[in-house]
Amino acid sequence: MASEPGSDVSEWEVEEGLPQPTDQFIQQYYQGREALIEQEKAQRSDNSFRQSLTPLAATACAIVSRIRADEHQTIWTNDHLDDTATPGINHYPGMMFSLAKRRMEQSKTYQIVRRMPKGALLHAHMDAMIDSDFLVERLLATEGMVIQASQALDTAEARKHSSVNFQYSKSSAFPTASIWSNNYQPQELVPVTLAADSFPQSGREGFKAWVVERSTITPDESLNHHHGLDAVWEKFRSCFMMLGSMLRYEPIFRASLQRLFHQLRRDGLQWADFRMAFVAKYWKEGHDQPEQGQEGLFQAFDEELTKFQATQEGKTWWGCRFIWTTLRIYSKKDMVEHMKQCIAIKKAYPHLIAGYDVVGQEDMGRTLADLTPELFWFKKRCMEEGVDIPFFFHAGECLGDGDETDQNLFDAILLGTRRLGHGFSLFKHPLLIELVKQKKILVEACPISNEVLRLTSSIKSHPLPALLARGVSVALCNDDPAVLGVGQNGLTHDFWQALQGWENLGLEGLGSLAENSVRYAAYWPDQNSKDWVKDIKDGKYGEGIRATRMREWTAEWNKFCQWIVMEFAEYASEDEDET
Repeated sequence: MASEPGSDVSEWEVEEGLPQPTDQFIQQYYQGREALIEQEKAQRSDNSFRQSLTPLAATACAIVSRIRADEHQTIWTNDHLDDTATPGINHYPGMMFSLAKRRMEQSKTYQIVRRMPKGALLHAHMDAMIDSDFLVERLLATEGMVIQASQALDTAEARKHSSVNFQYSKSSAFPTASIWSNNYQPQELVPVTLAADSFPQSGREGFKAWVVERSTITPDESLNHHHGLDAVWEKFRSCFMMLGSMLRYEPIFRASLQRLFHQLRRDGLQWADFRMAFVAKYWKEGHDQPEQGQEGLFQAFDEELTKFQATQEGKTWWGCRFIWTTLRIYSKKDMVEHMKQCIAIKKAYPHLIAGYDVVGQEDMGRTLADLTPELFWFKKRCMEEGVDIPFFFHAGECLGDGDETDQNLFDAILLGTRRLGHGFSLFKHPLLIELVKQKKILVEACPISNEVLRLTSSIKSHPLPALLARGVSVALCNDDPAVLGVGQNGLTHDFWQALQGWENLGLEGLGSLAENSVRYAAYWPDQNSKDWVKDIKDGKYGEGIRATRMREWTAEWNKFCQWIVMEFAEYASEDEDET
């Protein structure tokens, strides 16, 4: 039997009896295949959000999908050569962040995501949120700031690895030896402007570049995954020391807060749950001895927050609180003393303390199982003092599978954490996934951080899509943007990476992640566990501040979708034009 004239079916296909896509039984197979895909998608955590999209929002999401597809075929290829191209590097969607950053920031999808209302930032360490470029400028402009080092910074090796600290000093009598010479005595104070101007070879500009390099994970360091986690974490920890010493002087701290609040609001955020380790001492303005506690820092924070919320831009900023964090490397005695400080600050500033966490590299610090006696003591002491400080634990920020670090996930859940910081290894634990869903625990995912700190090579290989597919509630977070080389505060880069890397997400998926952040934020006033879970379940249909803010975010989301439809009308189909 010959093929029909004009048919696309070749003679050999007819001779071999090869089935055609239009055959009824092949069509039935395709229908069954589509039904199976839809059945799986119905289990996704963002399914209900997708089902509730208005026609306008659905149109906006379709437009963004077309723009994304267009960019995949144009700017994310080696054929697109401009000043954002990296010589010798293959360009593709979802490539490593440090290689993609310049090009992504020129794309239409980036401009769209930047405009998006992103809700709440739930996982961010304030010590690592103020970019070092800004801090070093403030450092040099602030009278009385000095530098000290653990040894003479007379060699490139010493300048790279020595302990360096900045602080305020009233003194006008300083040693004559340069900190850059071998005559410098360890821990001597040197005026920072003098040190900057005498920086070897390149003077003040070289000094600025040196401070930035010492307080940031460089692109090369983030790309060298073959050196492993411990090596990059060593650099990571050292960045906090330098950033913290610049940030903790009152005039610099206050200026940094205003900059931070403005940046977050301009990026479409309206709330933040900050983490801070409270290791570095806080120095009040004009004092050359640090405060013994953290009361001065919280007073300044409270005043600056009130000041920002009184501005035109700050009127729509809902607020922010702290999750008090203790370093997991602390001894039992140091851990308990730090917990006491947390409780004291909670009593003095109840509206600013939202919860408690332990932080630091999980592989190198004490496990939650080891910390359990201290954590039970903390809960007992909270009850005795009449305060409630819930847990928001880091857990599963590791590559292990069944080792002690990986098992932090079990303890975090058993100890009643309300959210999971990172939860990178959670996808390996089917039972824990079900418990997280039952207990309404959200995962604070930080994809760029996980890449730079060598848990994953790129957004493409991140395990988060597995959690979304299994119905786990997730919010995207930025973790430590100043240290990670992001260059600005906010969530645009993490949102953009997720949009480009995961086919199943789309703008509607990003919308669901943003809504989750509003749903799970630790608002004031505090709630007990029962009321917290009820509010999470009720969402925007409930009562109280959580429901109100979810409804406010939904209104902003709909305005955003309307802007997309109007701004990018050329990407709409004919049917969508009518919508």
